Amino acid sequence: MTLFVLGFTVVFVAFSLLAGTLGGALVRWQDPVTRVLGVVVVLLGLGFLGWIPFLQQERRVHLAPRAGLWGAPLLGMTFGLGWVPCIGPTLAAILTLSLDGGSPARGVVLGVAFCVGLGLPFVLVALGLESSTRMLAFLRRHRLAVMRVGGALLVVLGLALVTGVWSSWAQWLQGVLTGSDPFVPVV
Repeated sequence: MTLFVLGFTVVFVAFSLLAGTLGGALVRWQDPVTRVLGVVVVLLGLGFLGWIPFLQQERRVHLAPRAGLWGAPLLGMTFGLGWVPCIGPTLAAILTLSLDGGSPARGVVLGVAFCVGLGLPFVLVALGLESSTRMLAFLRRHRLAVMRVGGALLVVLGLALVTGVWSSWAQWLQGVLTGSDPFVPVV
């Protein structure tokens, strides 16, 4: 299972590395790009909320790499490429934040964080299959609520990007993590 997770991690980290690198080239136009991408994140969040019907459609690519140890990462990569439309709104938010940061390193960190959040449930299910059956049933029953909460959070993130509040939140968090007050000028 870990090799499967590593497979899709390669795909998503490559996407976020590319977005971070592209963000470095676009740093001169960071403010308008951030605002436009914030609108995209809001729209994708509205899609998760079910308010944009064409975003509710699903298309799947069915590829089945050979089984075995080397098949697991290949299957993970296929999963990563094939599921981009399904996890598109969340991935778009990660890529937007990578692009906004203008740093390939930030893109990689955000991509890895995204993959840990996406991959951890796979690994936990594989490790505790019997107890995870109840958890999977719970998630299946509440899938719509999870999507709606995620959509609402994406709308909030997108609005924060559009209004510029995201920069203030990022500065505040940086101050919390470094132990300094980002709103007090350094003399």
